[in-house]
Amino acid sequence: MPRPASLESASGVWNSLRPVYEGLVHFSLFICASISVLVTVGIVIILLYESVKFFYDVPVLEFLTGTQWTPLLKPQHFGILPLLCGTMLVAGGSALVAVPIGLGTAIYLSEYASPRFRDIVKPLLEILAGIPSVVYGFMAIVFVSPIIRQIFPSAGVFNAASACVVVGIMILPMIISLSEDILQSVPISLRAAASALGANKFEVTVRVVLPAAMSGIIASFLLAISRAIGETMAVTLAAGATPKLTLNPLESVQTMTAYIVQVSLGDTPAGTIEYRTIFAVGLALFVTTMTMNVIAQYILSRVGERYE
Repeated sequence: MPRPASLESASGVWNSLRPVYEGLVHFSLFICASISVLVTVGIVIILLYESVKFFYDVPVLEFLTGTQWTPLLKPQHFGILPLLCGTMLVAGGSALVAVPIGLGTAIYLSEYASPRFRDIVKPLLEILAGIPSVVYGFMAIVFVSPIIRQIFPSAGVFNAASACVVVGIMILPMIISLSEDILQSVPISLRAAASALGANKFEVTVRVVLPAAMSGIIASFLLAISRAIGETMAVTLAAGATPKLTLNPLESVQTMTAYIVQVSLGDTPAGTIEYRTIFAVGLALFVTTMTMNVIAQYILSRVGERYE
C-alpha cells in the first residue's frame, strides 16, 4: 500500500531537521562536560592561588615535615603531619572495618544468596548510603564511644576508634554494591568450567571468581577509602579536634576535613595566615586524594582482567 502523503511530508521534515537536533544535543553534552572541567580547574586554581600566599609566610618544608599543628594558638606551628596522621588513621581503621565485612557480604549476595533474597537485601543495604553523615557522628558519640570506653577505660569520649567504626559503616554500601556487581559480571563459563573440573562451590568462588574480579574489587576498596578520607561531619563529631601525631586509635585526633570545618565557622578573619591554612590543608587533601587515584589506576593496569 502507498504511504499517506502526510506521513511522507512529516518524515521529510524530520530528516531535514535531524542534523539541527543532533547538533543541539551534541552542543548540550559539550556544555555539560565543559562545566565539569571548568569547575575542577576553578577549584584547583583557587587552592593554588591562596596556598601560594600561605607559603610566602610558611616554608613548604616546615609545612610538610612539622610535627605540631597549632595555627590558631600562640606560638603558632604549621606542621601538617598531625592532621595527615589523623586522616590516615581514620581512613585505615575504617578500611579494616569495612573491607572484610563488605567483601564477605558481596560474596554471599553474589554466589550463595537466592535471587529473591538478594533483591530484597541489596536495596536495604544501600539505604545506609542515604543516611546523613551527621547522624553517624551522633551515633558514634552516644552509642559507639561508650562501648569502646567500657572495653578500653583509657579511651576518651572523642576517639579515633569510634570514628573508624562509623565511617566503616558509611562506606560499606559502596564496597558491597560495587564488589557484588563486579562478581556478578564474571562470565558464567568460568564457573561452569571450574565446576566441571570437580571444584566445589567454595573453591570456585575463592580460586576462580575472586581472582577474575580482583581488579574491580580493588577499585571498590580504593574508592571507598577515598570516600573515608574526604568524610567530614561524622569524623568531626566522633574523633574530636585534637591534632596529634599518634597511631593510638583510643586518643582524640583531628583530620584535615575536620580542621577545615573548624576554621570555616567564620571566627577567623579573611586574608590572615590562619584563614589561608584552610586552602593549604585543602590542597594537601586534594593531592592525597589524587595520589590515591593514581595508585588505583596503576593497580588496575597491573592486575586488570579482561574477558570477551
